[in-house]
Amino acid sequence: MGKVVGRWRIKWMEAWDQDFVDLVEPGYFQFDRGGLGFFVFGAVEGQIDYRISGDENRVEFSWSGNDDGRETSGRGWFQLLSSGSAKGEFFIHCGDESAVEIEYQT
Repeated sequence: MGKVVGRWRIKWMEAWDQDFVDLVEPGYFQFDRGGLGFFVFGAVEGQIDYRISGDENRVEFSWSGNDDGRETSGRGWFQLLSSGSAKGEFFIHCGDESAVEIEYQT
């Protein structure tokens, strides 16, 4: 779990440009101990419930939150890379999806 816990800065999203990602504040994913966390990018924010694979190189999560004030939910995953970065996918239930790249901050 130690490889995942902390704040990860969103460096790139396929579906949205960086200006949108950083609209309210710099976009990030926060993975806390105990399998919970939070994320924010653009007008989307949510609470995360995550699980780590047995080899600790992949994290999968579901989330619930809001998109510009509308309740929504979704899921996603990240493959952790040795460089302190990760690549994955982010899905909004019955909505948009995007490839994502994040970088470990703290």
